[in-house]
Amino acid sequence: MVNIFDPNKLDDLAADSVQKQLGEQAHLEGLLVELKDKLAKLPEDASPMARAEIQLEMGRSLQVLERGSEAWPLAHAAFTTFINDHAWELAADACDVLYQTGEDQALPALGQGIWLGVTFPIDPEISVHLLSHVIDDTPDDSDGAAVAAATACFLADIRAPEGPERERLTFFAQQLLGKVARRHSQIETQDQFNFWIERLELNDPDKFLARLRNVVDVLVQDDWWFDRDALQASIPAN
Repeated sequence: MVNIFDPNKLDDLAADSVQKQLGEQAHLEGLLVELKDKLAKLPEDASPMARAEIQLEMGRSLQVLERGSEAWPLAHAAFTTFINDHAWELAADACDVLYQTGEDQALPALGQGIWLGVTFPIDPEISVHLLSHVIDDTPDDSDGAAVAAATACFLADIRAPEGPERERLTFFAQQLLGKVARRHSQIETQDQFNFWIERLELNDPDKFLARLRNVVDVLVQDDWWFDRDALQASIPAN
């Protein structure tokens, strides 16, 4: 039997972790070089979308490398292009990158990403991921976290296509809701959970989606980067 308290074993594990981290960093640095070269070689008549998609991937790599101040302008420029082109899914993804940079406007970026992810039928995994940030970064007793978790479950249920990925995403969303219930009200049993859901009206999409708008407004304040009414008006009636 391996002694898990063996200091030599712990040293080996730490060394492996450092090596893995260095390997991932080197990979991202190499990817950045490739993306910069790809961006520089774009022809002058290349579409704004082609440029924006490269900018987003550069911003993502820089964000993971914790170079947020460099990632922000790239991801924000990409976001603007995506909005102008009605590429809602890419715009929401750009908001996720912007939020994770930790820069000054990170919270407005998160709020706008959530708005896009709920308003438009984009990949539910992106929407659920954005909502998970609200859950991770709010106090334990926050009703906003409960609303975000209920919305994640709702979107996973109505938008994820049938198959293993749907099962994985719905399970993840349900785990988020259970996590919030435990920390919000110390829920331990199914009966307690059912009562908690009813008490907070998390079983009524009309009500929790209306409350989600308040969560988004708190995140964004008055720093909207697009006209919500104009975007909603662009949604086909059917």
